[in-house]
Amino acid sequence: MIYAIRGAITVDSDKAEDVDIAVKELMSELYAANSLSDDDIVSVIFSQTKDIRSRNAAAACRKGGFCKEVPLFCVQEADTEGALPLAVRVMVTVDKEEKNPAMVYLKGASVLRPDWKR
Repeated sequence: MIYAIRGAITVDSDKAEDVDIAVKELMSELYAANSLSDDDIVSVIFSQTKDIRSRNAAAACRKGGFCKEVPLFCVQEADTEGALPLAVRVMVTVDKEEKNPAMVYLKGASVLRPDWKR
């Protein structure tokens, strides 16, 4: 069964190491909450706000040890008035029999989906 899992996190600052830390935290939580392994994942799409320029979230994901053989893609989030700054969003496409997705919204990104706050 193919389905998507969503999540987001804010980054403390636009420094490569902060992006690495945030993306690793986000992916760790997604994997744990959904009992995922790389074998369950079809593809991953990241978006990040335009104020994050130091590191591509997909590169941070690989650096963190996730999705070694999984296609990754990263885009800039639409720059809209009042948008949450320093945010990384993710949509993970999963192929797994058990469908009970746990969405993960961490740190400042919990305001995006308070119903899925962790």
